[in-house]
Amino acid sequence: MFDAGSPPAWLQALNAEQGAAATHRGGPLLILAGAGTGKTTTLCSRVAWLLSEGVTAERILLLTFTRRAAREMIQRARALAERAAPNAGRVVGGTFHSVAHRMVRLHASSLGLAPGFGVIDAGDAADLLDLVRGERGHAAAGRRFPRAQTMLDIYSRTVNAQTPLADVLAESFPWCEEHRDALAETFRSYVERKRELGVLDLDDLLLYWRALAGDEVIGPRLANMFEHVLVDEYQDVNGLQVDILRSLRADRRDITVVGDDFQAIYGFRSASARHILDFPNVFPDAAVVKLERNYRSTSPVLAVANAVSEQDRLGYPKRLWTDREGGPLPELVFPRDESDQARDVCDRVLAAREESMELRSQAVLFRAGHDSDLLELELTRRGIPFVKYGGLRYLEAAHVKDLIAVLRLATNPADEVSWFRLLQLLEGVGPVRARRILDSLRASGGGSPELGRWAEAAVHVPAGSLEHATGVIGALAESGGEATAGARIEQLCEMLTPLIRARYPDWAARVADYEQLIAAARGAEDIRHFVSELVLDPPSSSADLAGPPHLDEDFLVLSTVHSAKGLEWDAVHLIAAYDGNFPADMNTSSDESIAEERRLFYVALTRPRRRLHVYVPFRYYHRPHGRDDGHGYGKASRFLTEEVKRLFDVKHAPVTDGPALDPGRPARRIEVSVDALFG
Repeated sequence: MFDAGSPPAWLQALNAEQGAAATHRGGPLLILAGAGTGKTTTLCSRVAWLLSEGVTAERILLLTFTRRAAREMIQRARALAERAAPNAGRVVGGTFHSVAHRMVRLHASSLGLAPGFGVIDAGDAADLLDLVRGERGHAAAGRRFPRAQTMLDIYSRTVNAQTPLADVLAESFPWCEEHRDALAETFRSYVERKRELGVLDLDDLLLYWRALAGDEVIGPRLANMFEHVLVDEYQDVNGLQVDILRSLRADRRDITVVGDDFQAIYGFRSASARHILDFPNVFPDAAVVKLERNYRSTSPVLAVANAVSEQDRLGYPKRLWTDREGGPLPELVFPRDESDQARDVCDRVLAAREESMELRSQAVLFRAGHDSDLLELELTRRGIPFVKYGGLRYLEAAHVKDLIAVLRLATNPADEVSWFRLLQLLEGVGPVRARRILDSLRASGGGSPELGRWAEAAVHVPAGSLEHATGVIGALAESGGEATAGARIEQLCEMLTPLIRARYPDWAARVADYEQLIAAARGAEDIRHFVSELVLDPPSSSADLAGPPHLDEDFLVLSTVHSAKGLEWDAVHLIAAYDGNFPADMNTSSDESIAEERRLFYVALTRPRRRLHVYVPFRYYHRPHGRDDGHGYGKASRFLTEEVKRLFDVKHAPVTDGPALDPGRPARRIEVSVDALFG
């Protein structure tokens, strides 16, 4: 236990390392928190300790990667410090993007931005890039040119990693190198178009915040706003975010970061484990505290995780330990194929349920969303309810983006991207006709689209869609009077519903999602603020808006490993753990790519509290839903070395065809003879 005089009970509950981190006095601090070692408890305790030491809450900045994490940490910290600092005030907390949005709003005029600038999410950014791509003639060039989503990935990685375009293309998009000059010109046009529309994308928010933090006049003011800066999940930061932190702490040295280099798995978002490894260089004389005592898993599970982590030679050495001795050995299962894998998972899930382990206390994890296709069919056949995470995000659903487009037009009728989306909802309107209508909405001298010109533009709208379209346009043209933001959003939803009903076969479920959005909007300040909040911290699904399920609901969790980070269950089933999936065959081009794949595997292994099951199918089909039998034979992930395998209880399915995955097993001997044919 931590012991320093007579500390409060919550501080005494920390172990020695946690206590040292929570009560660190002055200077940079790096807390290396292994999986399940009480990272959140330690960070909350540090915030509470700062409050109890008399630091004003408004002078503490807590940066996280989800708004929910910030809210939960701040609430926990306030609860811990309530006796010592009952009127501490409110800690400034949020995601990097939400805090950036706040700072940029405060200093919009200094940045040359209109006070009412809009914020677009990744989907809208891709749509805008697609418009620019088409205008520059790349769509009809007669030669393959990167699609909008690929272009956005290239652009975002270049900006966030602060790496030249040529280097990004060479390292991650070599098939696009021949288009480097064209891409550069397209990106410049994209930036100019955003300025014309008065919108910022998510990358812009960080760019503008960095510009403010680095300014010789405004920068020191921003830095002096906060005595202490704390950053959660530091292994997930990118180069742009590191630059911001360096500027914020150029003179003040009080910064605390918490993370685990062996859980750095978001390279595709320009995050890099290198930043947490370089923290002592960026912030000299930093104190380093390691948290290695695991409070989540049993010893046999940690033994597997440690054996995998020891394969890495570049990170901070850490070895997780626990006083939770005993527990079953993890299982390494070799089913014959993916169908057998699905049946094995269902059998084990139901068996655990009969042992009083609820379905929601169990999870199936996988590398990519399609890995669970056959399993979902088997779960449905057996009547096992499940919920899946890691696929389409809520704001990426078409009907939600349709509503967001309408809400944007309600505050900015000149938003071309939103017009383009709304118009294509109409029956018989494609990109060409949408462009024609959009041109008709402009004044004769060009300029931005105007709602007041709808009567002229409506001649291009098919008759069957005209009534519904006019209803939506009429609702947009109304000022809303004294209506609250929630009432205004409800009105726009009602006008949009007929278009949704005509457009989507499953319109009823989609309209039900709108009801959740309306409920969430009732406390919004205004429509623009509500849209910005959705973009900056989007819910994963409508369930995030609806709140927790009822007590009598139970369901199995299916999730990609990326989406499972930070979560835990009593039992975890990791499927499709064969080489080519772990690591993914597209991520084996460099040592760093393989290292990140190993870290992803490690994250999966450290999710269970009690039971771990890893599945490696002998055989996988190239086209699981095809009519042919095209398949291949794989081998266990290269991360499942012989040393790691010895830590498992290995289960082999009877092999009737194909080579054995484990070379240690004797091959089946089959006699072939034609002697009987010759008498």
